Amino acid sequence: PIPVGMAGPVTLNGESVYIPMATTEGCLVASTNRGCKAISQGSGASSTILKDGITRAPCVRLPSAKEAAEVALWIETPENFATLKEAFESTTSFGKLLSARPTVAGKNVYVRLRCFSGDAMGMNMISKGSLAVIECLRQIFPALSLVALSGNMCTDKKAAAMNWIEGRGKSVVIEATIPADVVRSTLKTSVTAIVEANLNKNLIGSAMAGTVGGFNAHAANNVTAVFLATGQDPAQNVESSNCITLMEETPEGDLWMSCTMPSIEVGTVGGGTGLPAQAACLRAIGAKGGGENPGDNARRLAHVV
Repeated sequence: PIPVGMAGPVTLNGESVYIPMATTEGCLVASTNRGCKAISQGSGASSTILKDGITRAPCVRLPSAKEAAEVALWIETPENFATLKEAFESTTSFGKLLSARPTVAGKNVYVRLRCFSGDAMGMNMISKGSLAVIECLRQIFPALSLVALSGNMCTDKKAAAMNWIEGRGKSVVIEATIPADVVRSTLKTSVTAIVEANLNKNLIGSAMAGTVGGFNAHAANNVTAVFLATGQDPAQNVESSNCITLMEETPEGDLWMSCTMPSIEVGTVGGGTGLPAQAACLRAIGAKGGGENPGDNARRLAHVV
């Protein structure tokens, strides 16, 4: 078993929240706890979800590039999307098809479907619905053949600019302001020094490395620890750790900071969330099972991540 530590509490959206972390790196919990303390001594953290939709991108193939283009143009017509939406939603009680974006590569069409999945992370839900969409397309374009239900433009468990730009799962932005005296006493540095380090390391250094979504110190450490503690798919840490950390010195001399994370893939029902230890950690967050409104608990977990 992997040891579990509880970081916090941290003030998040006006509430006091503990963060469960499963890790063999004890110092990770300690350093996260120090960050939680500094945030709570300041403004607290304010988190907002910008988008909420898991994606799947089937790859279909046509006899010619011209026919592939015709399929893509057909999908982009609003009344035709309504037909695909009806087919998709016939397979699920909670899932709602939000968009279908085709990309043509020669004879191939990659149809990136985005679906609201309630409190489930949603891969099984969207895969089933995606198959119904393909069957619907086949009725209209008999020459269409399915190459793969996932054509890798989703993009699942791989670093991809698609997720960084378009988002996948929950797209979240969070901010906090930490007073200069707290930066000195709790974080043991100065506002000027930490802003300069963030610029030269997390922004310029990451740009020189050619990173995709890696403009941060070590978001993957924290994301993976929370994922393991709460029964998420740890392989999805690849895209869920996409993060840009920004820091500025305010006119008052305090530290303003934000993290923008466009592709956090989490759920509070299904998969490993029902295991006893993971369920206990979700309860500690206040996000076990389905929410009062579909999606409430999964969004709460995304805020915590």
